[in-house]
Amino acid sequence: SMAMPMDVNDIEYDAYLANDRTLDDPQVFAVERNDQVRLRLINGATATAFWIDTGSIEGEAIAVDGDPIVPLRGHRFPLAMGQRIDIRLRIPNEAGAWPILALREGSIERTGFVLATRGGAVKRIAPVGDQATPALDLIFESSLVAAKPLAVTPADRNQPIEIGGTMQGYSWTLNGKTWGNHQPIPVRKGERIELMLRNASMMGHPMHLHGHHFQVVAIDGRRFAGAVRDTVWVPPMREVTVAFDAANPGTWAFHCHHLYHMTTGMMTVVEYTA
Repeated sequence: SMAMPMDVNDIEYDAYLANDRTLDDPQVFAVERNDQVRLRLINGATATAFWIDTGSIEGEAIAVDGDPIVPLRGHRFPLAMGQRIDIRLRIPNEAGAWPILALREGSIERTGFVLATRGGAVKRIAPVGDQATPALDLIFESSLVAAKPLAVTPADRNQPIEIGGTMQGYSWTLNGKTWGNHQPIPVRKGERIELMLRNASMMGHPMHLHGHHFQVVAIDGRRFAGAVRDTVWVPPMREVTVAFDAANPGTWAFHCHHLYHMTTGMMTVVEYTA
């Protein structure tokens, strides 16, 4: 058993929305029988990670954060704050209505929308489910393969980043520092950079880099050629390594996309040096 319980959610909301609507009045998208549909889903929540549930229709993830992946089939896909996912699916060759749900991680609240054919009966869906979902994990992430991976090359610079913080006092840090006392991550144009993100806190964190896309190249030290993206989920007590090419000079934010964590310190910058 873990010495400290995981903190899944720290902010409660009175409603969870898809295109500004709850499941009491969900958006219904008209589809044709046997249509192929591409869903482009964005987690715009401040502090909530979701599982995207395609219900009885099998979905096929084809891109994450706008970058194509080798298609991966499933019925449930994790989507952290700031992440995007493109899911392709085929409407059954019959009249009907198919809800696509976003299930709050570690809880029972949910939101979503409906895909319906002409004549398809849209049934009411409760805004809470019967049982809590699990916390987001790295099973999906570890199965992803970039359609356009980075060139294979050794890192010019390895930067370990320890993610820290507690619910007590609510201070969140990168390498022990809050924003304002932060240590910039120095890079030079043309370098291959690897960031080893180790989460020493009891919450998961969606880590987001501005100005670049990175490739997930290791999980808990196991090397693999994963997805190219710009926001990666790092669960408690796990380590995710990402690589990027320093090809866009400037000063770029690197932060947790749980915005309460970012505001209370969990941000630094990638800084190009001459």
